[in-house]
Amino acid sequence: MRRVKIFSGSSHPQLVESICERLGTQPDRCDLKKFSNGETSVSIGTSIRDQDVFIVQSGSSKINDSVMELLIMISACKGGSARSITAVMPYFPYSRQSKKKSHRGAITARMLANLLTVAGIHHVITVDLHASPIQGFFGKPVDNLHAEPLIARWIRNHIPNWRQAVVVSKNPGGTKRVTSLADALKLNFGIVTTDRRRSHLNGGASLDASVIFESMADGANDTEHDVQAEIERESQIDPMAVVDEERPQRRAPQRPQIHTSGISQVPPRPLPQMNTPLSSSPLVKSTGVESESPPPSRTRLRRSLTAPSRSSTPDQEQSADEYNDERAREVITGRLIQGHIVDDDFPSPIISTMSASIATLPGEHIGPSQFEDRDPMNMSFMSTGSSFRPEHALGGTFDADASSEDEEEGLKNPELEHTITLIGNVKDKPVIIIDDMIDKSGSWIAAAETVVKRGGAQKVYCIATHGLFSEDSLEEMQNCECIDYIVVTNSFPIAPEQTRAATKLVILDLSFLLSEAIRRTHHGESISQLFQHYHD
Repeated sequence: MRRVKIFSGSSHPQLVESICERLGTQPDRCDLKKFSNGETSVSIGTSIRDQDVFIVQSGSSKINDSVMELLIMISACKGGSARSITAVMPYFPYSRQSKKKSHRGAITARMLANLLTVAGIHHVITVDLHASPIQGFFGKPVDNLHAEPLIARWIRNHIPNWRQAVVVSKNPGGTKRVTSLADALKLNFGIVTTDRRRSHLNGGASLDASVIFESMADGANDTEHDVQAEIERESQIDPMAVVDEERPQRRAPQRPQIHTSGISQVPPRPLPQMNTPLSSSPLVKSTGVESESPPPSRTRLRRSLTAPSRSSTPDQEQSADEYNDERAREVITGRLIQGHIVDDDFPSPIISTMSASIATLPGEHIGPSQFEDRDPMNMSFMSTGSSFRPEHALGGTFDADASSEDEEEGLKNPELEHTITLIGNVKDKPVIIIDDMIDKSGSWIAAAETVVKRGGAQKVYCIATHGLFSEDSLEEMQNCECIDYIVVTNSFPIAPEQTRAATKLVILDLSFLLSEAIRRTHHGESISQLFQHYHD
């Protein structure tokens, strides 16, 4: 192509070579080097005056160096009187920081967009942004291409009986991406959700975890025989009959004795005696406390039975039960400890933590001397409850949706137990777990084990656009027996030694998509056809 210059950054030179090969050209010369103190130096080795410049720079393991190198290259091209400067960024750095995580957090993706604009960018081409609203951070045009047509083509060509496959989202945040692929292939879809089991430890902020009621009245500590007799008497009550409210009166109940761990006890204040009613209102008469009135009787708990509706027929009730049973079969739950599915009889780490906390209650092993210098107000139940910090915010104190990083850290915590839920029927079917990127392996392995061990899936394909594979995530997914294939694109560079060791890894080439976007941008053609699905 004439009047076009394509420059390559140091992040992914192999992808740039593939793009230039499809365009019938070569990457133009650009000298990139670093000084001894780590500063980046850029020198454009060809004339770019009145040329359309495309700088291909993706993310890498040294993400900050890649970003700074891109900014310097843009500034150098701007100083060289280029007609237009387009940044081709297959993986947009800092895309996961597109909103505040806390009040004092930073929207780093917006800051990067401002840096690119100030440097002199005119156009941005990227692939599968983590959050689509990032396009609004720019004052310049942004083309967010999709790898979905490429992924759908691979599914049709390489997955046997793909028409029976089920597309599964490993978290609720990826349902939009999953439903888009499922609609394109006319497939069913499912959702995997993970929820942490919460335990009330160390007094927490709940009444049942902090306060122990020893006795409510005389006879409150009933024996098992009395409880069984009470249940038998209640079972003989006719639900359609009128309940007689007259019960044998008992002695006035004593005030409950409250024992707390590490909580200051305040003696109860007696209620004032009211010999005369305050008003002649019937409501006051019915609720007032008088000295001559008998003590309130202790009421028993009764079952609440509801008679069947006369309008409903047995056939309708049976059909409703069948509908509910059928839907219930598509919801499967399991226990998740340290990121892996365990049996129902596996010991819970929550119980172990509670046992350890009970063994170290104040006054037993720790000793009361540790609490002498504490403020009793801070040790009271109400202060503990008011200072309780919730897991997530409903009013904006914290981020309502937990980030993937927090989710991965929670799955690896040995002291936490999670409940994982699979919604959808995947029995004896191939399962396609899809997301925009694979960074850490915890949530992927958990979702794969759930659909195989609990749902009975036939095969599992983990598919994403960007394969970041931080730490040992690729090796962990390779060793997982529930994962059969790991499919990513070459938008993010992967070390050659990792690709050789991972036999399950399949890398799709994005060079055709990006080269066609560059060609159409240069000639002023529409790129809408790049979003359409195509068949062989």
